[in-house]
Amino acid sequence: MAFQGKKLINNPDDVVTEFIEGLVETYPGLQYLDGFPEVKVVIRADASGATYDKVAIISGGGSGHEPAHAGFVGEGMLTASICGDVFASPSVDSILAGIRAVTGPMGCLLIVMNYTGDRLNFGLAAEQARSEGYKIETVIVGDDCALPPLLGIAGRRGLAGTIFVNKIAGAAAAAGLSLADVAAEAKRASQMVGTMGVALSVCTLPGQVTSDRLGPGKMELGLGIHGEPGAAVADLQPVDVVVSHVLKQILSSETNYVPITRGNRVVLMINGLGATPVMELMIAAGKTVPKLQLEFGLAVERVYTGSFMTSLDMAGFSISIMKADQTLLQRLDAPTKAPHWPSLSRPLQLSEQGRILEAAIEAAVNAVMGMRDSLNDWDSKVGDGDCGSTMYSGATAILDDMKKYYPLNDAAETVNEIGSSVRRAMGGTSGVLYNIFSKAAYARLKANSDSTVTAKQWAEAFEAAIDAVSKYGGASAGYRTLLDALIPALSVLKERLTAGDDSSTAFVLSSEAALAGAESTKDMQAQAGRSSYVSASILATVPDPGAMAAAAWYRAAALAVKAKYEKASS
Repeated sequence: MAFQGKKLINNPDDVVTEFIEGLVETYPGLQYLDGFPEVKVVIRADASGATYDKVAIISGGGSGHEPAHAGFVGEGMLTASICGDVFASPSVDSILAGIRAVTGPMGCLLIVMNYTGDRLNFGLAAEQARSEGYKIETVIVGDDCALPPLLGIAGRRGLAGTIFVNKIAGAAAAAGLSLADVAAEAKRASQMVGTMGVALSVCTLPGQVTSDRLGPGKMELGLGIHGEPGAAVADLQPVDVVVSHVLKQILSSETNYVPITRGNRVVLMINGLGATPVMELMIAAGKTVPKLQLEFGLAVERVYTGSFMTSLDMAGFSISIMKADQTLLQRLDAPTKAPHWPSLSRPLQLSEQGRILEAAIEAAVNAVMGMRDSLNDWDSKVGDGDCGSTMYSGATAILDDMKKYYPLNDAAETVNEIGSSVRRAMGGTSGVLYNIFSKAAYARLKANSDSTVTAKQWAEAFEAAIDAVSKYGGASAGYRTLLDALIPALSVLKERLTAGDDSSTAFVLSSEAALAGAESTKDMQAQAGRSSYVSASILATVPDPGAMAAAAWYRAAALAVKAKYEKASS
């Protein structure tokens, strides 16, 4: 028997408008476009087509799938989301307004789920935008694995795997790739992912009656995210059985929907459809991972569990599996401010490089934290007395963030995250300079294609970081700054590596040069920072606190690396 659905809403016709109003109130980094509510477009508050210097990434479709897609707008993911009415494609005018609002000279990629209305409306908007001079590319996502290969032109439906494509494209765009390259990565990602869902209930649209299509004790396999019929209705089964069936369907060699074979690396998404308790999603995740590992011989690199693309109040979940490689993992791990993408997390298991990097970071920040009082004391004589406190704040943030989410198996992204931690926690000139240092090192490391970073590559990144600090800070050797510790360290490091020393020895020897360089600042007349206003007689009594802090963290990190290598070889 059908009955009126119960919803915590006002007018059913206003649910999308009021959802967007609540979203932008909750997340200050988002805003709606002029023309709202007739034009329902959510954009990054910091993105304007007139000045935007990256490829814009736009997705969208009918509402009712929240947090998709508006909840994934943010730096590092979507630039804009176009919101249609519930389960209805957005209008061409809305899509075109979104394109015009955020697209700069780098162009725009439209990521479109494979539904007829979305393809038509996004396609027409793309053609109109091109006629206005915008550079536009489109990627269609159809990751549904529930139904047999279809005849005709409809193709596979777009499902939760689209969220992976959005993230990969957003990270590629944030890295500065061209429109063609961003589109290529998104298209490749769309071809690597498969999804299938199972529902225990049909969703209820606002203001509509609740369907009784699924009777007691029944579930539907492959139900669409708009409530459209799936592959089969079956008796309710334990989640073990359901997961096994879904995995066999996605990974079937007969349909060959995804190019995943034994031995491949994959990422997994367990996606709640709107009314599924977290407990049940976690049970599903806990059963899926070992089945993928043991029964299908796959290496599960990442697991994302939560509600990413829902169907209003539908009870059930979908499973998405994507073939992964190092580039794809780096895109998924790249930072984003999109509010509903799960933040970075530490890898479940650290590689050898990850363990060494963790030890080095921990030793470095502990050394700085232990020097807080000494640094403040020195700085009280030659500066404003807060160097130790400022460095302590940065070190504490790095240590806390590392434990929570640094992707330690990825050296470049870890260095990038150090910069983000510093930017958030450290004030003053020191914070700006260390942020520049980290970002320059990150850029140099990202230029390397190999996932393992060699000592030579670390030295190159170190040199790039020093050059950037010198360029933007204006200081060089002899100016009585942190560079008077780091420049001698770099010189010895390069010399010892060229001479054939093993990497850990070369780093330790270079750290001795850093200490000597820091101590030598007593004999220097300051030419940068507040110390440049202090008399030579006072400067001669204390070393430069910034240089001493730099020497301390560098020395501690080098000794930690050497200890790790010695332990590994013993």
